[in-house]
Amino acid sequence: MDDSEPRTQHRPDAEQQPDPRRWRALALLCAADFMVILDAQIVILALPSIQRDLGFPGGGEQWVMSAYLLAFGGLLLLGGRSADLLGRRRMFMAGTALFLVSSLLCGFAWTGGVLIVARVLQGISAAIMAPTALSILMTTFAEGSERNKALGIWSAVGGIGATAALLIGGPLTSWLGWEWIFFINVPVALALFGLSPVLLRESRALTRERHFDLAGAVTVTAALALLVYAVVEAPHIGWSHGRTVGLLCLSALLIAVFALVESRSAAPLAPLRIFRSRALVGGNLVLILLGMAAWGMSLTVSQYAQQVLGYSALLFGLSTAVMPVMAAVGSVAGQAVVTRTGPRSVAVVGMALTGIGCLLLTQVATDGSYFGDIFLGLLVFGPGLGAAFVAASVASLAGVAEQESGLASGLNTASFQIGGAFGVAVLSTVAVPRTGAADPLAALTEGFRTDFAASIGFSAAGLLVALLLLGRARR
Repeated sequence: MDDSEPRTQHRPDAEQQPDPRRWRALALLCAADFMVILDAQIVILALPSIQRDLGFPGGGEQWVMSAYLLAFGGLLLLGGRSADLLGRRRMFMAGTALFLVSSLLCGFAWTGGVLIVARVLQGISAAIMAPTALSILMTTFAEGSERNKALGIWSAVGGIGATAALLIGGPLTSWLGWEWIFFINVPVALALFGLSPVLLRESRALTRERHFDLAGAVTVTAALALLVYAVVEAPHIGWSHGRTVGLLCLSALLIAVFALVESRSAAPLAPLRIFRSRALVGGNLVLILLGMAAWGMSLTVSQYAQQVLGYSALLFGLSTAVMPVMAAVGSVAGQAVVTRTGPRSVAVVGMALTGIGCLLLTQVATDGSYFGDIFLGLLVFGPGLGAAFVAASVASLAGVAEQESGLASGLNTASFQIGGAFGVAVLSTVAVPRTGAADPLAALTEGFRTDFAASIGFSAAGLLVALLLLGRARR
């Protein structure tokens, strides 16, 4: 065996006796995951207020959301691997401390520039916290039914976080002001930081040579950051614009350089052998396509409700409660079935439900209503999101060695987040050509129908990937 091969410190007595704190630790980790995912989208309904108070130039307020996604998506792999090498609990606490400070800075931001810088810091902290929390879950629960149950709960919370941003962000912005969508993080981060030493045990991948793959870290971080930047800018400048094409090509080139670096590194950041697993590749592809469908649909239905139906941010935020509730139901049911049948059937059913939910939403009308045009689509989409999320997560993390759990967790989290950024960018571009007709509301509605139809395509692609790459559970 190569001396540089990572080895995990084993404690036979700990392995025989499960950690008695593990379920309380899971609650803490899920709270962190909820907060991180929530902050990716909670600013959507607050952007008009932020633009008005801080004086962003036209369209500049979108960077309040994009800056977070750029830092989060670009650093996820690095954050996950750093946890493996430097200590998972230590990195989790460091990320939590930075999240606390950056959230305070966001709430107290006195200019638009300060807010964007603070959101970058918040994204960096999230890129440390999210994969580290999932890696701790992986090393706390033994593989099998108990870990699947923990992943089901984790996925339920993640699904709720991905859909609850509008539910929470609308009332906070309307009642207390946009600053409180950031201040709400402070007490949660304080509790996480204080309880981590009590509930979480330290673990790391031990190596005979503590070598950090700097070249791999730089190339993959730059590649992911450029990819996310190109995607979030494409709706504004066009997909065929020279800058968009150039950034995408440069990102692809850096990914190729990263693969070359990893193939020659003695202690690679991401050992290429990990990508030989069909389940890992398939699970992450499903998560990318699920993120595209979920984020794209959420943004489109929010725009339809406010711009066509005339809903306020508060009223629409409260009316979306059905989707996170049903996402939790789908996650719980999904994790119960995954253990018996494997992730493929659950992922197929979940992606089918998200597609059917989007199909129902393609019937939205200019003179529509919440119960007549939106409710049923959200009711069907929610459980599909929850079930597909847990199935894809179980598939992408099953069989991963403990010393690579941080890397696998970073891939898992990055897939959903980058998929979400892609979904928003693609659907924002699709709707634009439909908005220039004589009747503005009819044109908007037609554009939103097209967006929902495109989301069906994302779901169908995810269903196909699940059929081809995800297998039955290994016994």
